[in-house]
Amino acid sequence: MSQTTKRALAASLEKLLAKKPLDKITVIDIVEDCEVNRQTFYYHFRDIYDLLEWTLLNETSKALGGKKTYATWQEGFLNIFEWVQKNKAMVSNIYHSVSREHIERHLYEITYDLLIGVVEEQAQDLSVRAEDKKFIADFYKFAFVGIVLEWIRTGMTADPKDIVSRMSVLLHGDVRRALLKYSPVSDGTET
Repeated sequence: MSQTTKRALAASLEKLLAKKPLDKITVIDIVEDCEVNRQTFYYHFRDIYDLLEWTLLNETSKALGGKKTYATWQEGFLNIFEWVQKNKAMVSNIYHSVSREHIERHLYEITYDLLIGVVEEQAQDLSVRAEDKKFIADFYKFAFVGIVLEWIRTGMTADPKDIVSRMSVLLHGDVRRALLKYSPVSDGTET
């Protein structure tokens, strides 16, 4: 029953976010739409931001679908773009609210999760420190999320497939080359 109630509250938040910015939504709005009481809301979530983070995590994890390898990262990232596009009104209302850092932080988290999988896979036969792998994943995370945020800011008009394709051209082989530069047994060049 707990997960059902959480999903119902999340659905109400998503419905409301399709109509108005996050900073204009109250707990009362959510519980009235969901037809539960405030106590039920607070039993499951600390506040609206806690509900938002739970909702975003569940939705984008499903969208990502485990596509976290070098061979599948493009598909995973395209899935993120498509999820954002499918939920355009909701994402825009989060992005254009006072609380936009929630969508930004979430994009950083799911993108890092995708990229660290790629980095770890590409580093399997190399001796690279964990902090160097994290740095590489962070570097690409900031680039990727910057592109997504600009795409959101400009109305999500560009085709996500084109964006991911262009990113793929730039990234092809670069993660491995970056790892080789951090590997103490390498001179920084791939043979």
